[in-house]
Amino acid sequence: MKLRLICVGQKMPDWVSTGYNDYARRMPPELPLELTEIAMAHRGKNPDIPRLMQRESDAILASVAPRDRVIALEVGGRPWSTEKLASHLESWQQDGQDVCFLVGGPDGLADACRQRADQQWSLSPLTLPHPLVRIVLAEQLYRAWSITRNHPYHRA
Repeated sequence: MKLRLICVGQKMPDWVSTGYNDYARRMPPELPLELTEIAMAHRGKNPDIPRLMQRESDAILASVAPRDRVIALEVGGRPWSTEKLASHLESWQQDGQDVCFLVGGPDGLADACRQRADQQWSLSPLTLPHPLVRIVLAEQLYRAWSITRNHPYHRA
């Protein structure tokens, strides 16, 4: 089973890559965390935002396999505690499906991504910068895994 972050945006600052990679490399070999970056559609003067979001959505969905479980990160999604995420993680591992976490661009995810999602998850009611979401998500996945293995990293 693989965990995949499919994120709109490329060429992240070094601090983002460093933070994400730190947690991704901590994941065990049987549960690797992979990152797929989708090019953000160019937003010039007077952009057609719905059309640009659709273009990003098409690229995101092209990265998702038909059997993948899909989790859309959405401000309006359900909030999960870390313990709830750990419970989901155990369940997903039993199912054996790869899990894709979708992170949209500055305008969010298009309807097609939300419709393809099996679940919608809100990391926070706060609006988080998309680069930071990568790090928070990677850390929370590592923490959730540590809970499932009684690893000392998580000290709730």
